[in-house]
Amino acid sequence: MTSIQIPSRIAGPYPRSEEDIAARVKALEALMIEKGILTTEAVDRVSAIYENEVGPQIGARIVAKAWTDPEFKQRLLADATAACRELGAGGLQGEDMLVVENTDTVRHVVVCTLCSCYPWPVLGLPPNWYKYPAYRSRMVREPRVVLREEFGLDVPDSVEIRVWDSSSELRYWVLPQRPAGTDALGEEELARLVTRNSMIGVGDPDRPAS
Repeated sequence: MTSIQIPSRIAGPYPRSEEDIAARVKALEALMIEKGILTTEAVDRVSAIYENEVGPQIGARIVAKAWTDPEFKQRLLADATAACRELGAGGLQGEDMLVVENTDTVRHVVVCTLCSCYPWPVLGLPPNWYKYPAYRSRMVREPRVVLREEFGLDVPDSVEIRVWDSSSELRYWVLPQRPAGTDALGEEELARLVTRNSMIGVGDPDRPAS
């Protein structure tokens, strides 16, 4: 059986540690700045874009809106691309999106078996493990096993698991279930509970602090 290395249950499977990847990126960044290919201003601008304008925090706000606004939720499930555009999310790599909703009886998981198609405007850059053949092939063949062994998510046998294969024509993402005990929380508080992995389907939202 193919094994995916996972140093962290939260981060997901990676072939190298995040520290190693970060060190390589910093070294490459410094070299490109030294040679005049990049400027520090350009790097700062790109960082700001992915921290504030693109990333899973955008999807988290959309999920929180769907949890608190039934009419918006209906629009999101009927036409995710148009509904996301209402909140200013869309564009390149998000031209055609479809949102699938987790319920008590069905859990959805997203892969891209051909490459790494992913709804960038909503979830930001795909995690490294999402791109690896081990994840893409095993999740299709044995999703329940992968969720349990690689992500620490034990899905009961009574819950159906549906795996959705994203492509350049249609990119899927998941509307996770709202955690119990959050009735009194507003959209901003709810958005902080939504994780990237929960919108891919390999995790659940965080639970509110007791």
